[in-house]
Amino acid sequence: MELNGRPVSTGDIAPLALQGYGHFTTMLVTDLRVRGLDLHMERLSRDCLALFGTELDTVRVRELARRSALAHPSPSVVRVTVFDPGLDLGRPSARSVPSVLVTARPAPEGPLPPVRLGTRMYTRDTPSVKGTGLFGSIRQRRAAQLEGHDDALFHGVDGRISEGPTWNIGFLDGGGLVWPQAPCLPGVTAELVGRVAAGLGIPVSTRPIAAAASARTAGAFTANATTGVRPVASIDGVPLPQAALVRRLAAGYRELPGDPL
Repeated sequence: MELNGRPVSTGDIAPLALQGYGHFTTMLVTDLRVRGLDLHMERLSRDCLALFGTELDTVRVRELARRSALAHPSPSVVRVTVFDPGLDLGRPSARSVPSVLVTARPAPEGPLPPVRLGTRMYTRDTPSVKGTGLFGSIRQRRAAQLEGHDDALFHGVDGRISEGPTWNIGFLDGGGLVWPQAPCLPGVTAELVGRVAAGLGIPVSTRPIAAAASARTAGAFTANATTGVRPVASIDGVPLPQAALVRRLAAGYRELPGDPL
């Protein structure tokens, strides 16, 4: 763990822990290559402007991420977090000087089994930003697990499916890929999977999907940089078809070469 390229002290990250105001992106680094690296950098730059009104030096960010990846066995999961250690809780509108915290951990081994989802009414604060405040998402994940599911699937007060705590969700319908139309994070992996689908000649669309109807689709999957394309086993206890199309999308995503970090 390093902050701006140097070892981190407890005092350095205390503001992040106590205030939770910041943003991040998580990348799977394999042999110093990252799928959708440009999209990860665009996200960090966009979110830095949104939260701090400051331009982020993404060239420096890549250097710090590469340094972390070199220090860990491949593949690894590298997370880049941007926050301001000097943020004044009483005056957050003051000029910010964000810092870059880079952490790394081992990547999961092998493909994960299909995931069982339980729907929960919840919308993240500022869904378009990948913010560090995970209280609500973790609380909903915990509640879903206590009900016997593996993870939570969010829907709004209008009943429309949106996303999960740390992933996007895609559905299959009539041979095509459908993304839910609702406030959610524009995911890097979801964008790449959409490109894979288009390259395979699979129709891609975005439209509202009601929570009550989500378990009647022809299949579904979650999309996340760490776990890739993961089939959905069930929604609210109702089994979903394990579609060959999901396996095609997963294989196409895995074959993406990635960009040099």
